Amino acid sequence: MTAKRRILVVDDAEGIRSYLANLLELWDFVVDTVEDGQSALALLESGAAPDLIILDVMMPGIDGIETLRRIRARDAEVPVVMLSVVGKATTIVEAMQLGATDYLNKPFEEEELELTISKALERRDLEARCEQPCTDLGPAAADEAIAWEGETLGGIRELLEQISDTDVSVLIQGESGVGKEIVARAAHSTSERREKPFVKVNCAALPTELLESELFGYEKGAFTGANSRKQGRFEHAHRGTIFLDEIGEMSPALQAKLLQVLQDGTFARLGANREVEVDVRLVTATNRPLEEMVAGKGFREDLFFRLNVVSIQIPPLRERREEIPRLVDHFLRLHNARYGKYRVQVSDRLMSLFERYSFPGNIRELENMIKRIVVLENEELVVAELLCGGERGVRSTVTAFQALLEEAEESAGEVPLREVGRRASLEAERETIERVLHQTNWNRKQAARLLHVSYKTLLQKIRECGLEPM
Repeated sequence: MTAKRRILVVDDAEGIRSYLANLLELWDFVVDTVEDGQSALALLESGAAPDLIILDVMMPGIDGIETLRRIRARDAEVPVVMLSVVGKATTIVEAMQLGATDYLNKPFEEEELELTISKALERRDLEARCEQPCTDLGPAAADEAIAWEGETLGGIRELLEQISDTDVSVLIQGESGVGKEIVARAAHSTSERREKPFVKVNCAALPTELLESELFGYEKGAFTGANSRKQGRFEHAHRGTIFLDEIGEMSPALQAKLLQVLQDGTFARLGANREVEVDVRLVTATNRPLEEMVAGKGFREDLFFRLNVVSIQIPPLRERREEIPRLVDHFLRLHNARYGKYRVQVSDRLMSLFERYSFPGNIRELENMIKRIVVLENEELVVAELLCGGERGVRSTVTAFQALLEEAEESAGEVPLREVGRRASLEAERETIERVLHQTNWNRKQAARLLHVSYKTLLQKIRECGLEPM
């Protein structure tokens, strides 16, 4: 049996510690929690060896940045995810330069945290297996093969095979979650560079200052905290493929430097005088309309033409609904095996809801729903979310509010404005409380923490709103 991963949560807010502990244990992690940096350092000094640390930035005494500095002095490898309500670029840059693995702003979505933890642990596992720097290889190719069985991506695969013996740049466009990274990896795996590195960089995940050093590296002393030379991702990708995701988020200054690399095959690390030669194939992706950005001067036209040699547009999942049953079956098999569950299935009722749902998050959203069903071995939470957050939920909220407006109009002002406001507020509270209760499977204590109210207040609100568990 594989040992469970251990996560250390460091946060001075008891509510956050409790929430994260419950959530992470639900995801099958072993969790330790401490309230400040001093306690975290003492725990590590005593021999604790977490697989990952979640560290708050703003804490009394030793703050998160200083705690990170001391953690890195004794352990350069353990992944550290920083959490803060402060989203200042300077704080993010300092944390990343000190060796933070990733950075999330509060409040964050559960799916966002789960993805961040998954990628951090995966990256550490890869680095442990390989002497070469991590290239973010992502899921196994076998897990992605199912996507190519559909007509849409099957046609894209044929196109990639046609250009497999060339080094032309590929621009992949489509909404978030449609499978752009799968296509990018296929562009690499079908090319003559398939035995060389595939390096992914998310241009939207880092501030401009940090993205430049991540792409091109830096020399010792280039800036505060640069204690040694670091190779950039372009050097890691030499003779292979570099995948720049969310290229539309890149700043104009970096666009110019990227254009130089494409034209000359050379660049200089930050703080360096000599240039480095690289041989890479470039694959980019974006969910933004680059042609419109070019017309509005938000993206360089000359760079756009360099990137857009072969253009691939991936339609959203709602436009290829015939793929949903196959994808559901695939994700069920995948996550049943991954989480050691018996064969969890979905009902015809849920499949019917899937057929009508618009899936704004596309394939990624569908997978997250299936993953939750498998972990909880219960689909009712997903059913409730689709009913409350989908078309039925929108209709019910609009209908209730519209009925209130019509009553006010028909009474010719007999309903006081204060009463209209009170009832509208009550309806909004009812909708919010109902959704959170569904999310927590009617765990009132957890719901109270999420809503930032006392348990007694929540019980009172449930009675006032006429809410009862289903």
